[in-house]
Amino acid sequence: MKIQVNGLKRNMVLLAFGILPITLLAQQPKIANFRAYDKTGINQFETGKADSVSFDGLKVRWGAGFTQQFQNLKHENNGAVGSTTTNRLYPLQNGFMTAQANLFMDVQLADGIKLNVTSYLSARHHNETWVKGGYIQFDKVPFKGQFWSDLMKIATIKIGHFEVNYGDQHFRRTDGGQALYNPFMDNHIMDQFATEIGGEVYLQKNGLFGMIGLTNGMIKGHIDSTYVTASDANTARNPSFYFKGGIDKQINNDVRVRLTGSLYTNSSQAGSGLTLYGGDRTGSNYQNVMEKAPVGAALPAYTAAAFSGRFNPGFSKKVTAFMLNGFVKVKGLEFFGTFESASGRNKNEADNRKATQTAIEGVYRFGKDENIFVGARYNEVKARLTGFTNDVKVNRTSLAAGWFLTKNVLLKAEIVDQKYLDFPTSDYRATGKFNGYVIEAIVGF
Repeated sequence: MKIQVNGLKRNMVLLAFGILPITLLAQQPKIANFRAYDKTGINQFETGKADSVSFDGLKVRWGAGFTQQFQNLKHENNGAVGSTTTNRLYPLQNGFMTAQANLFMDVQLADGIKLNVTSYLSARHHNETWVKGGYIQFDKVPFKGQFWSDLMKIATIKIGHFEVNYGDQHFRRTDGGQALYNPFMDNHIMDQFATEIGGEVYLQKNGLFGMIGLTNGMIKGHIDSTYVTASDANTARNPSFYFKGGIDKQINNDVRVRLTGSLYTNSSQAGSGLTLYGGDRTGSNYQNVMEKAPVGAALPAYTAAAFSGRFNPGFSKKVTAFMLNGFVKVKGLEFFGTFESASGRNKNEADNRKATQTAIEGVYRFGKDENIFVGARYNEVKARLTGFTNDVKVNRTSLAAGWFLTKNVLLKAEIVDQKYLDFPTSDYRATGKFNGYVIEAIVGF
């Protein structure tokens, strides 16, 4: 009898954690103008105007992204790891990172009107739950008249606290537990990502599109007072303006071409509120590489050293950034390129500094339904940091491969080599580098 009971319990567990989620997934409602969180969402950028989902009442769709990672990376600089110098690096061993998880809620509120709320359940920077943001998107409006009907055939309106649409790289980046869109382990070295409060208006027709956005320029709302610094008497909190335009054409069944240009600018954000290159609340997927471990002090916590391997130019008071992106897909072969130029400063500086970034990646997808891929990326940043007299460089070479076991399950691996060049000898990053491999398992639905 005991064996039968244990067998019954085992079958119930299998039912609860195996068959039931599959059944729920199969019953997910369809949301109009929706980017899927599984393999079918890859290489999708802005949502289009195709309206293939009829509205028959309010619908709620739940989704998630889960990522587990194993890392084997080594790093070094001009102060040896474990030494007694002030430039010693965090001691590393291979091992697993804490799993990351995202939760998505998409709601079809009315015909052509949808709501999204995204939460970080667990991430490198915050192990506790945080809300990334939420927005409402209008592809139709509840106003009568031919004018509104004709306008909304080409227009989209987005309002809320959301991921700003500056450049195209943010559509391909890893975002906490949602790592399925990215063929590589981490994002650009100078990671262009921010969530801000505001609105965007799109016009798109026949593959051509344009967008204008206006936000508060900060990762969250602020009503507190600001103060004058010795270098800057301007205490204004100005909004951020950004623009984007381009072409995205499916030339034939085998060829797709996309070219876009983006501009983001904010003339003054008192209190160092700008986070265009530091707005990620999840962290990088290279854990504790090139992180300083001060002599006589405790090692930095994982959450405190969350952005390992990235480079923030520190344009927190003022910034103007331009990005040009190109994407070409020919059957299973795709190329994605980025050129970016930015200038700005923090509140304690009088003069602007500059930073440029280039990245080129090639990915080849093959096998049944392109479920296997290999890829290579080269990424380089050149910038002047606060207090530095010369520009510094950081470059990264990545080789990656992945296998979609299903459209919801991905296993990928990457070999990476990153170097830090032209840093002053007194800086802990001087002659720094890290290399090794990382393996990642992802579920997205």
